[in-house]
Amino acid sequence: MRKLIVLILILLIPQQAGAQSFKMPPLKENPDEEQILIIESDKPVQPAQIKKVLKQHPKITLRHIFSEVLNGYSIKGPKAEMAKFIDSRPNTNALTTFKAQTYTVKRDSTIPFVGAEKARGYFDKNEKRLTGEGVKVGIIDTGMDLHHRDLERNFKGGKDVVDGDEEPMETQSSQGYATLHGTHVAGIIGANGSLQGMAPNADLYIYRALGPGGRGSTDQVLAAIEAAVKDKVDILNLSLGSEVNGPDLPLSKALDKVAEKGILPVVASGNSGPGDWTIGTPATSAKALAVGASTPPTEVPYLAIGKERIRLLSIDKTEKWRKKRNIELFDGGLGSPEELNGSSGKIAMIQRGHLTFEEKINNAETAGAKGVILYNNTKGLFAAMIQAEKRIPGAVLSMEEGQKLLKAKKPVSITVKMEQDMLAPFSSKGPVTLNWSIKPDLTAPGVDINSTIPGGYMSLQGTSMAAPHVSGAAAILKQAHPDWKAAELKAALMLTSKVIANENGIPYKVYEQGSGRIQVDQALELDTFVFPATISMGGLENNKKKFLEKQLTIKNTGSETKSYFMKAAGTQNPLRWELPLSFDLDPGEKKTVTVRAVIKNFPKEHALWEGRLLLVEGSREFSLPYLIAAGTPDYPRIMGFAAVPGDAPNTLRYEAYLPGGAEEFALALYDQETLQMLEILEQRRQAGHGMISDQIELPPSIKGRTFYAVAFVRESGEEDYQKNLIEWYR
Repeated sequence: MRKLIVLILILLIPQQAGAQSFKMPPLKENPDEEQILIIESDKPVQPAQIKKVLKQHPKITLRHIFSEVLNGYSIKGPKAEMAKFIDSRPNTNALTTFKAQTYTVKRDSTIPFVGAEKARGYFDKNEKRLTGEGVKVGIIDTGMDLHHRDLERNFKGGKDVVDGDEEPMETQSSQGYATLHGTHVAGIIGANGSLQGMAPNADLYIYRALGPGGRGSTDQVLAAIEAAVKDKVDILNLSLGSEVNGPDLPLSKALDKVAEKGILPVVASGNSGPGDWTIGTPATSAKALAVGASTPPTEVPYLAIGKERIRLLSIDKTEKWRKKRNIELFDGGLGSPEELNGSSGKIAMIQRGHLTFEEKINNAETAGAKGVILYNNTKGLFAAMIQAEKRIPGAVLSMEEGQKLLKAKKPVSITVKMEQDMLAPFSSKGPVTLNWSIKPDLTAPGVDINSTIPGGYMSLQGTSMAAPHVSGAAAILKQAHPDWKAAELKAALMLTSKVIANENGIPYKVYEQGSGRIQVDQALELDTFVFPATISMGGLENNKKKFLEKQLTIKNTGSETKSYFMKAAGTQNPLRWELPLSFDLDPGEKKTVTVRAVIKNFPKEHALWEGRLLLVEGSREFSLPYLIAAGTPDYPRIMGFAAVPGDAPNTLRYEAYLPGGAEEFALALYDQETLQMLEILEQRRQAGHGMISDQIELPPSIKGRTFYAVAFVRESGEEDYQKNLIEWYR
């Protein structure tokens, strides 16, 4: 599929000057299309002045004014009127304009596993057990069930940015698509009842920035961050994100400023794994703590076909998978009763789409299927949630794995294996584009996590569940060490993490797991700090550079003099490390040292050199992950592509993020069944780095058809595309 699309578009996009370009349909903009813009200024915003100017533009509304994490404001109004407003503003050159993106939520007890139960045996300076008491944890999410018996006593304040009031309740079914995500996240951090969270006595400040269905715009999340900063929270949990891997977007930059204020932002890395480069903003923030998902001790089902084993991601509230040999797979299409006729006694393979997950599994159950595997209709994995208990087991797979199983047409076997400290297959990975930095920073349990939901409890999985483990751990550390700010909290959790490895004992890459899985009890005892705790050395774009350097600051916060030296862990990278000689630090003393990577051989093609340096103090070794991008890395050239029906009749609205810009960009439509190209809607040359968007008129021939919208880019000889399936009924 990829080769077909790329080949067709290469033929249609000329590479030489003077070559004949394909003909584009006329573009007709809708001047009344509503949009939200975030205006960033180089100086503090004067609200009275903005309101005065806006009186001349009555169709534009002022949404939020920002002063804590950036200087600026957000506005909403018709596209044409917005353009007039921007042009009329004085000192326009000092303004930076961003289009608001849409952010979504990233979907027993793991407390003893990560050392939090042991940590509760410690006491703070006031002789109180370490339970997060007195620590203010902000949660930016879908709100919370403020009346849940396990949460109500810890709720201390917050704001509903969506509705504009002081009661950040979860969306209820009467208000739209009901949510439960924020309540689940809050329970992992600070439930204090029949279920206990990581820090059961922490003060919870709830900021509802994501409304019905768990969706919210950039400026809503920014407004929630502003409110949390003004409330002087100590830790800020954001189990939300986008599919855009960029360090330069407003939320990532805002969280850098939050950390500079001493507040630790903890962000879910995303659920777009298992591919590289899948981490999304705001987890790309350099100073935030980005969290990937690992497995607590849990039974994991595998599907075996021949010599290959495929890991199944179980669906909560379905029956447990049990060991079984030679069971047939059945192609259940999209899961309608008619398509599942004949699946009795077999495992039904059902593609995502058209019906709800609940309906698909119910239909399979009725047809007598012995299990259900839902596979994606686009790249990557996904989370499937259902409301009622099922009598048959269910699991999800990626589109690629699902299609492979259907093509094999062989019986399969089910095995079950006890696992722990494995990287969750859905966990998004780095590195970050543009600056090639290491993300995520660490991992925490994010599979089968039981926590609170409105009116009860449920197990969910995702990096959304991993991040609050870390926020709760940070609350424990903050109670024990009130003087620790964001930098110390982040370093303590990273320097004491456990490096995790796959089933063959091979450690996951540093841009997959960061420093490793959190160990709260060990972080409490830390008295050696390294800033920064990861060594992201950037890129080598040509073979002229012979070495790269990074400065590290080591600090002894203990009561005795300590001796240190550094060494490189075993690596096959073509590097030679020049490291500082051994040195001593007295109590309270710190020292800045330089580590140098000398390049022995430059690669013929791009490469990511990763590994770890070790800081050794007595019997302790502190692991410092490093990453060097040699040559221009093979990162996705297009991200976050979305195409939906436009606001005007017979139009298509799209947006995409180009991490490094593109020499050529094209948007085309393909028939769903034949994959034949139907139309080329747009072509751009020398498209700049960042977000691009437009609304385009569709040809009459598209009406009533189902098609793929495909965005294609080419840059420096590298080509990439993303696609959306669209059903057109207008």
